[in-house]
Amino acid sequence: MGIESLFVTQVYAARLQQARAPLNERLLRECLQLRHDDAAGRRWSAQNYPGGFTSYGSASRMHERSPIFAELARRIDRHVRSYARALAFDIDVRRLAMTDCWVNIMPRGVAHGGHLHPLSLVSGTYYVRTPPGSAVLKFEDPRLERFMAAPPRRRTARRALRPWVSIEAEAGRVVLFESWLRHEVPANRAASERISISFNYASR
Repeated sequence: MGIESLFVTQVYAARLQQARAPLNERLLRECLQLRHDDAAGRRWSAQNYPGGFTSYGSASRMHERSPIFAELARRIDRHVRSYARALAFDIDVRRLAMTDCWVNIMPRGVAHGGHLHPLSLVSGTYYVRTPPGSAVLKFEDPRLERFMAAPPRRRTARRALRPWVSIEAEAGRVVLFESWLRHEVPANRAASERISISFNYASR
């Protein structure tokens, strides 16, 4: 018997549209307008997202409030269903629906610590604006706490064997992952704001 990969963690990334596509430009304007209008979100962010803005604590169902975000959700739907099929979920993937959708605006130096998304099946991020130097999305091996005396991996180890793997933030790209997968965004090093839209899906 040779070596086989077991308990594989799969992450999905695809280009949803061009960074300068009309929908993306409208999303950018709406994200910036939301920050301006959402006083409750600014207060929540000051306590929970220092230096940045997120509508997670105030407007977390943007796909139900905005036609532009609803259009984004419709475009993401087919990617989520394709991803769920690849994961062999024993569910009717047509019943997967977006439950939460919120805006994140990260100026230089802002970070988002390690976390996961409970009570969801699939989570993800769509990148609206990613200036040069934008922070990556960093995933953590879910077995990390059980490694005990395991030695570190070589710097040349293939991605599937690394304890942390990063995916570049790229405007127009959508990234999907199972909601239990711990992830973080290191401090943003870009000179201008990194803007993304995060979301969760569950089965109806």
